[in-house]
Amino acid sequence: MFWFLLITMVVVVAAVTLAVVGGGDSEVLPEVAPEQLVDPLPAARPVDRADVEALRLPVTARGYRMADVDDVLVRLGAELAERDARIAELEEALAGADPRGDAGTEGGEK
Repeated sequence: MFWFLLITMVVVVAAVTLAVVGGGDSEVLPEVAPEQLVDPLPAARPVDRADVEALRLPVTARGYRMADVDDVLVRLGAELAERDARIAELEEALAGADPRGDAGTEGGEK
């Protein structure tokens, strides 16, 4: 019985050693995706609804990473502030325009 256990233990240790050391050129573990969020929001154009709906933040053991959420919220806040300023600018321009479209004539005379 002793010899059987000894031979079995030697075979198991040899198999494990060959599996670990003799793995060849292939990697044992695949590449892990980075845990840092790569900004998925477009930099070359304003963010639209589809961009926000497609946004997926990486999840950690205790929820979302605060830094990633903060970065996205800062970016969206800046975009909204730009749009609000543009809307206010256009509303002021519209309020200053002649509603009848005939600024050069008085009382509809030609």
